[in-house]
Amino acid sequence: MTIFDRLSMRGQVALITGGGAGIGRGIALAFASLGADIVIAEREPERCTEVQSAIEVLGRKVIAVEADVSDPSALDRVFVALDKSFGRLDVLVNNAGGVAPKKFIDQSAASWQRLIDLNLMSVFSATSMAVERMIAARSGGSVLNIASIEGTRAAPDYAVYAACKAAVLNFTRTMAVELADHNIRVNAIAPDYIDTPGLRGNIRGPVDPAMWHEPTDAQADATRRRIPLGRPGSIEECADAAVYLASDLASYITGITLPVDGGTSGSGGWVRTQSGRWSLVGDI
Repeated sequence: MTIFDRLSMRGQVALITGGGAGIGRGIALAFASLGADIVIAEREPERCTEVQSAIEVLGRKVIAVEADVSDPSALDRVFVALDKSFGRLDVLVNNAGGVAPKKFIDQSAASWQRLIDLNLMSVFSATSMAVERMIAARSGGSVLNIASIEGTRAAPDYAVYAACKAAVLNFTRTMAVELADHNIRVNAIAPDYIDTPGLRGNIRGPVDPAMWHEPTDAQADATRRRIPLGRPGSIEECADAAVYLASDLASYITGITLPVDGGTSGSGGWVRTQSGRWSLVGDI
């Protein structure tokens, strides 16, 4: 068997939550390009329509279900549609999530709960429904959680989100151990600064690059100096990591978190100064 055979996802079915834009959409297209059939759960109807068309162009079967996965009943509808259309599930990508910056003390309990439901409870619910099917099929499977570097460090103005992502990282390790006897692998990727529609201000509605905000020169310079590789990451680079962990190339890998961050987790707070040397101070 060649490396290309181990990379192939032909004959597999993958479910991606929040798959209508950004990293989720990139992963869906990458999986489809390798032969997988795709189920998309996405709360924005225009994004459901667009990503479904993009996957059909690749010649794969796809269903896109309009669903807010923070609502367990909406997730139920997604899995009912999956069972009806495909009758199997090989890969789950828990990608849905999101946050806006706000100090913890300025948030209400209802705000905490919304963030927890979207960024953590949706992972629990989707994983439970997915592995139930994988175990029944006795064919193994792969669960990939899209976490964040914020789950590994302090994150001022993102306290609840970061706590959820830290929980996802621990959940990844624990599920990897619990599900190993069923040959279900569970891993995570932890992106940092990725050039997504959301980062460019295109948070709702169809993905439209014409609406995207361009970073100022000062913002671009700050990004260059903070990230060791000197630039934001791309959606495609996150998708590449997801392909690796979901495919047979990673058949002996479970319970890991793979940073996709251009080196920021490794740099530990060191940044380039204006003169180009590394410093913990930053802009001297």
